Amino acid sequence: MEDWVQRALAKWPNVPHLYGWIHLDRRGQWFLQGERVDRPKLIDMMRFNYAADDRGCWFCQNGPQRGYVTLAYTPLVFRVQPGGDLIAHTDQTPMQIRQCYLDSDGSVVLDTDVGAGCLDGEDLPWVLEHLDVQGGGSVESAVDAALGLPSGSQTTLRLDWRDRSIAVMRLDANAMPTSLGFEREPQPPEAGA
Repeated sequence: MEDWVQRALAKWPNVPHLYGWIHLDRRGQWFLQGERVDRPKLIDMMRFNYAADDRGCWFCQNGPQRGYVTLAYTPLVFRVQPGGDLIAHTDQTPMQIRQCYLDSDGSVVLDTDVGAGCLDGEDLPWVLEHLDVQGGGSVESAVDAALGLPSGSQTTLRLDWRDRSIAVMRLDANAMPTSLGFEREPQPPEAGA
């Protein structure tokens, strides 16, 4: 969080939180009350002050006010940079991929040291170039076979990234939040909880 946010929180610690106003789409674009955020300074403020609470609910801290974010899919959206580095829509660069997931639609989700995020759809060709098949065979056939597996299954696919070979698991989109520890639609905690 930026320094000015920390100062505002100290000065006004009990400002009510907002729910349902902020939305993050699958491309990493912010929306406020249904309107796409286009102003660069507002986008910067949102990405610099974006974090998760202990419930796995992601939020933007705007001074003393916390606005919880409704997620179209995952809390982060990754893009591939020249040279193969990944960067999140928040400008964070993961140093580690712990696990790679493939959902039933062929979307790729990465569990990284900066959080869970889907790979931008435009970068799926990069993924195909960096997949190997345990025991050999074509990547295309292995992807087709993986898409037919039940959620939670280990596939024969491995993602090669930074001199590591990362296992690819099949996981349904609706199982991602529980498996990766985030909430797609944050709600206020129940009284007394």
